[in-house]
Amino acid sequence: MGQFRYKARASTGTINEGVLEAPDLRSATDRLRSQKFIVMEISESKKGFSLGFLKMGGKVKSADLTIFSRQLSTLVSSGVPIVQGLSILEEQITNKTFKDVVAKLRTDIESGLSITDAMAKHKNCFSELYVSMIKAGEIGGILDVILDRLSGYMEDAEALKGKIKGAMMYPMVIGIIAVLATTFLLTGVIPQFATIFISMGVELPLPTRIVLALSGFLKSFWYLVFSVPIICFIAFKQSVKRIEAFAFKVDAIKLKIPAFGILIKKLAISKFSRTFSTLVKSGVPILQALDTVAKTAGNKVIEKAILAAREKIREGERLSPPLKKSGVFPPMVVQMISVGEETGTLDVMLAKVSDFYEREVDDAVKGLTSMIEPIVIVLMGAVIGTIVLAMFLPMFQMTDMMAK
Repeated sequence: MGQFRYKARASTGTINEGVLEAPDLRSATDRLRSQKFIVMEISESKKGFSLGFLKMGGKVKSADLTIFSRQLSTLVSSGVPIVQGLSILEEQITNKTFKDVVAKLRTDIESGLSITDAMAKHKNCFSELYVSMIKAGEIGGILDVILDRLSGYMEDAEALKGKIKGAMMYPMVIGIIAVLATTFLLTGVIPQFATIFISMGVELPLPTRIVLALSGFLKSFWYLVFSVPIICFIAFKQSVKRIEAFAFKVDAIKLKIPAFGILIKKLAISKFSRTFSTLVKSGVPILQALDTVAKTAGNKVIEKAILAAREKIREGERLSPPLKKSGVFPPMVVQMISVGEETGTLDVMLAKVSDFYEREVDDAVKGLTSMIEPIVIVLMGAVIGTIVLAMFLPMFQMTDMMAK
């Protein structure tokens, strides 16, 4: 038996909150309904204690959401009522967090909420883009089509993300091996040499003294060496998250980084084009679509340019002139959008732009990877070689002295 915390409206209109025991979530919901309650919220009450800042909720993976969207699309297109469709999918979902979310969706819809409003309550699971498209599908009576487009959109996004991760995996592994090898040399091997050098009583060359000092510092203050970068990284991420001006400055610098800046810009434009195309094709109003696209752009500079264009459209202008004026979007993108506006095929043109830039991103990642791999290997060899050479220099000096 589990405990379930609930919030429900009685037939008199009063709101009741409490905890009840039941075998599972569905049984708890059924019990409340049998008592003529309209269930507003219900969730399993976790046992034990928790620290707020350490609380870690379950995560709904993109793959789970993609499969859910595809299956729900099939059920809806087959004429299955949405509540029954959610009930069928709830039984098949293995991710407990997502299972609870779908159960709450079903309960909310049964109590009278629209599917859009029900999904909007779970922002950690359904993004603003997702909810906007569902709303358009619900209003237009094409929910099955929209769900199918959403699953296709998420599959494309995950495929692109997977390519980037896969391409960068090898350089990352080489870098980690280099750090581990260097740490092992400085903490495990160098101290043995230090003992030998002290017993010999010879004057050590500068490179050897530097390496010995680094080894001593790492052994004595290892906690600083590992904790300071982590603290700095967390502080940086929090600053980016909380300080708007700082986040904008960081994103502007990212776009100017040699080689990487071009990749970041191409990736952002590809995401913008694909997302905007999907929203426009799904019937989302252009102002709402631009607002959603701006929030999902992933770069504050591009977000600012999109929002500025949105304001110009509100004033009666077309989309392409303000995008061109921003200087963020390449001429080819602006031209394609302009053609799309003139011919009424904006979604088609945006999809073509996205396809083009996805190929560009793929090529850029491959080129970047082929450039990074030899650089990382050379750096690893240079660091380890320098450490080894510094340890053998005193021995070379002793050999020369003995020969003389």
